[in-house]
Amino acid sequence: MRKIPLALGTLLCAAAVYAAPPAEANAGTNWEAAVTSEMPLLGHRNWILIVDSAYPLQVTPGIQTIETGEPMLAVAHFVLGAVKQSIHVRSDIFMDAELPFVPDQDAPGTSAYRRSIGNLLRGYTVVSEPHEKLLSQIAEAGNSVRILVLKTNSTIPYSSIFIRLNCKYWSDDAEQRLRARMAAGSSGDR
Repeated sequence: MRKIPLALGTLLCAAAVYAAPPAEANAGTNWEAAVTSEMPLLGHRNWILIVDSAYPLQVTPGIQTIETGEPMLAVAHFVLGAVKQSIHVRSDIFMDAELPFVPDQDAPGTSAYRRSIGNLLRGYTVVSEPHEKLLSQIAEAGNSVRILVLKTNSTIPYSSIFIRLNCKYWSDDAEQRLRARMAAGSSGDR
């Protein structure tokens, strides 16, 4: 008879452990403080994702997911401002290629979102990629670099913003010139 309460207690403890959210899903975390504290540590090839509420919780080791409980545009505005204020990184922005094809009749508010995000991202180059390709890139990158995923309360499909950080003080053109000099065997002293 004593074994039954012990077995029930063990089962209840196991159920509580397995029912708890994964450690990487930091619901209730102050996402703004997380972005601010992570920013000096992040560098080129790191990613910050601002995603809709249905974005999957990925299990790749380098991916940290934080539930913001905030609207997509508010989170995007804060993150883009934090990147812009940094001395070391800049934003390379990717979005789902599917977004321009999502009609309001299937997802009310999509047209208004497209206008708002277009205004917010004015001045940035935005690369459109199929959603599955972006997910694969993130999963692969998470094996070697940190990915910060900020989950929003957006319910518009394919509305996520994928920011790959790049070096602010070293341009893509400078990198191409460096690679050309290296291939030619020329030093940088000329």
